[in-house]
Amino acid sequence: MKWVPWRGNGCFVLAFLTLVNFLPIGQLDAHESRPAYLEVKETSPGQFSVLWRTPVLSGNQLLVSLKLPEGVEETGTKIVQELSDSRVERRWINAGPDGLTGKQFEFAGLQFTITDVLTRFEFLDGRELTLIARPSHPYVTVEGSQSSLQVALAYTLEGVRHIGFGFDHLVFVLALLLIVKGGWTLLKTVTAFTLAHSITLALATLGIFQPARPPIEVAISLSILFLAPEILRQRRGETSFTLRHPWVIAFAFGLLHGFGFSSVLIDAGLPRSEIPVALLSFNIGVEIGQLAFIALLVLAWTMVRKLKLSWPQWSLQLPAYIVGTLGAFWAVRGFTLMFRGF
Repeated sequence: MKWVPWRGNGCFVLAFLTLVNFLPIGQLDAHESRPAYLEVKETSPGQFSVLWRTPVLSGNQLLVSLKLPEGVEETGTKIVQELSDSRVERRWINAGPDGLTGKQFEFAGLQFTITDVLTRFEFLDGRELTLIARPSHPYVTVEGSQSSLQVALAYTLEGVRHIGFGFDHLVFVLALLLIVKGGWTLLKTVTAFTLAHSITLALATLGIFQPARPPIEVAISLSILFLAPEILRQRRGETSFTLRHPWVIAFAFGLLHGFGFSSVLIDAGLPRSEIPVALLSFNIGVEIGQLAFIALLVLAWTMVRKLKLSWPQWSLQLPAYIVGTLGAFWAVRGFTLMFRGF
């Protein structure tokens, strides 16, 4: 199928409504699906240290609580830390001679959120487990063992979900597509964005370079705002460096978005014995979600073209103003939250 420039607005409207339908009303903030994190390490036979971290979203603590398995006793004094972006609890538990295998950790309140809980278990015998609890399945059961394939699947699904609820990332991709002309240019633009965010995702996750999160989130919002006037120029038949070389802009801003993608893995860390598998799988999941979104847009555009609808002249500018409004809103909100933390 020959690629046709995105000159109509039906595709944008349909895609925008699709995005809104994926999120509850009021959840149009960027990165509002950062997962909670549970880490359980065996320190001596039957004895475990527990780290339970819940994110602070838009200044509000996630109302999800950890429920220990039956027969597991809490020992010592629980330590609680209130951080700018999360609440951290540290505790110690005694699972008895039978350990934790087959036992269930529950997350009360998770079913009322759009957040996952990424869990990791480490045992003295060298076993490491990575499990994910979801709103539809708000608990994890400790298994006896786990294969590399299971780790890969868990991180792939988390990558898909992260991009699916990364509303700011999707709006940026949508804005890029609105200024792209031609299938070859589209391929170069998507490839450049993918390559760039893969680089910074790896750098940040592996601890080579980890910039502060609040400035990165503001920069991502500004990257969306930057593309709004470019959409207007494209609609008016004008030109610019961005319109002539969208893959260059996609690569430059993709570096920023990669740091945004890394927030999940930085919060949770990577299983030491499966670092390459987990990192690669998460990145693959992000790409699957991104390509699925692009395919959805192309399908929507094809359907709108077949309808042969007539759009009023003023609607040609609507996509740019919606993209710009969202970018400005997230940027102002990001600046507010950033300076509030100082």
